[in-house]
Amino acid sequence: MISLPNTLVVYLSIAAGSALGGVGRYWCSGVAARLFGETFPWGTLLVNVAGSFLIGFFATLTGPDGRIFAGSTVRQFVMLGVFGGFTTFSSFSLQTLNLVQDGELLHAGSNIVGSIMLCLVAVWLGHILALSINTMKWI
Repeated sequence: MISLPNTLVVYLSIAAGSALGGVGRYWCSGVAARLFGETFPWGTLLVNVAGSFLIGFFATLTGPDGRIFAGSTVRQFVMLGVFGGFTTFSSFSLQTLNLVQDGELLHAGSNIVGSIMLCLVAVWLGHILALSINTMKWI
């Protein structure tokens, strides 16, 4: 059996997670576009809010005081790979710039405020939910 250096394993796990997250982002954005239309970047907003919630939840649930142990490679796979590939702040930035360049200043401002505020609330809610699971007494 071939043994890979730990650094290579970490890079490969992050790459695999990024691929999964990217596919998830593409799917979610497509669903949002079909449901709500494409005049506002609803898919990107949805993905960023969901990704913020999930990373807050996972980081707290698997952190040093968390209920579930996850090794550093697993945490890197999920948080850097999957959630890094899933969230789209680079897309957010480009879409907001396009809205500004198209003179859609209200949409651009709404996208900025909505993304920042909703993602901060989502990461906090994920953190709170995981804290409640961490302190739950199992019968």
